[in-house]
Amino acid sequence: MRELQRRNKSMGGLMPLPQSILTRLQYQHETVEILIDGMSEELLKKKVHPGKWSPFENIAHLAAYQPVFANRIDRIGAETDPDFERYIAERDPLFPAYLGQSLARLTATIKADRASIIVKIKGLQDDDLQRAGLHPRYGRMTLAQWTEFFLLHEAHHLFTLFMLVRDPQFLPR
Repeated sequence: MRELQRRNKSMGGLMPLPQSILTRLQYQHETVEILIDGMSEELLKKKVHPGKWSPFENIAHLAAYQPVFANRIDRIGAETDPDFERYIAERDPLFPAYLGQSLARLTATIKADRASIIVKIKGLQDDDLQRAGLHPRYGRMTLAQWTEFFLLHEAHHLFTLFMLVRDPQFLPR
């Protein structure tokens, strides 16, 4: 763990958040509605693969994780190198409440929470983006790196959503 922290601490100097991160932060989440356009909530709750999340559960996870990330932004800003546990939705006591929300409410929540995250991130100075938090696997990451990690995690679930709703077992052609 200490080696990861040393390696990550030496990566890069002081620089602003890349435009590619800001652009994805502003628009990437909109992909959910594009991927599920015209699909009913009932259909999206269909399990494509036993033991794996349905498309709806992936959307609920994306909605549930945004407040977690917002909290991490706040903690990194307020604490010195806070230590974070790996986020596991099944261990999140709030995740079942997201699963109980309607699809319309989940997509509205994703939009509202993302707007809040964008305001937080855009309000940061370059020095703030260099503040860091510790991930149990990836070590010390700056706030800029945490933002990239958040977006990559979201992209993974968007790709999963794409594959699920295109699977012949989900929607036979």
